[in-house]
Amino acid sequence: MSNFPAVGDAIPDIAMETPEGGSVSPKDFAGSKLVIFFYPKDDTPGCTTENKDFSALKAEFEAAGTKLLGVSKDPAKKHAKFIAKHGLTAPLATDAEEGGLSDALGVWAEKQMYGKTYMGMVRATYLVDAEGKIARIWDKVKVAGHAEEVLAAAKAL
Repeated sequence: MSNFPAVGDAIPDIAMETPEGGSVSPKDFAGSKLVIFFYPKDDTPGCTTENKDFSALKAEFEAAGTKLLGVSKDPAKKHAKFIAKHGLTAPLATDAEEGGLSDALGVWAEKQMYGKTYMGMVRATYLVDAEGKIARIWDKVKVAGHAEEVLAAAKAL
């Protein structure tokens, strides 16, 4: 992952689509800390749990001066259904098919399942400081306890 942004680098400012049809980019959060969590797919067991965990802690993240943004390549309409179905409060964004934020960070990558290779979203989380610099990266995230761990890091930042 050497050619991708690392801790201490600025988070790339690449716009993504919101479920409401607008757009959001990391610069929109300037002055606040930001947690961007990338996940593979709406409404799958691990991704649903992760989104519910971040949503459940949203007030605590806000108390720590930290905004949340969940990102996958799912279309905005699918995000809207996912949010409604599970009562999610952590905002979601749709990353571009190509050249998006996940590409710039190296979290849209080759994966393998059942011996087949395909492109997919790596479950990864970025903690960005109020100046827009990457403060911490979690790659190959395990869902259980992850939102709590990120919250602790956000509070410490």
